[in-house]
Amino acid sequence: MKSDSSVHSTTRLGFGYDVHRFVKGRKLILGGVEVPHSKGLEGHSDADILLHALADALLGAAALGDIGKHFPATDPRYKDISSLILLKHVAEMLSQNRYIVLNVDATVVLENPKIGPYIELMRQNISDTLNVSPQQVSIKATTHEGLGFVGAGEGAVAHAVASIIQQ
Repeated sequence: MKSDSSVHSTTRLGFGYDVHRFVKGRKLILGGVEVPHSKGLEGHSDADILLHALADALLGAAALGDIGKHFPATDPRYKDISSLILLKHVAEMLSQNRYIVLNVDATVVLENPKIGPYIELMRQNISDTLNVSPQQVSIKATTHEGLGFVGAGEGAVAHAVASIIQQ
């Protein structure tokens, strides 16, 4: 039986994942923050895996596709663009579809650098971009305990979940 969304609002959940390899000659941008490191993440935009995973989680929760659909790597408009701008576009899409963000939660997985000192600034950037309270934004960091490509320092991964509700 189909539910009638006009009768009641339903909390919707979405999951996002992103991975990029480290390369020399790029800045490391996470959560819209430049994190000092000898390498950055390779990608068409600024390769901010944290914001890409969050954008995908939000788009998925609203069943609006993914960032590849809305911001394709083949489009020169998105070359080296700040992922905060992409996340802002996602927030606008949610608003146009009458969704509000309840909360987002993300985990960044990388061996180095340690990002703990930057997490509060990342939370603030995300809360400002999504127009939510910083208490609605959770960011965690962990390592891969030296295992696999992440453990070898070849790349980094971000996982994210988001909950939204339709107004």
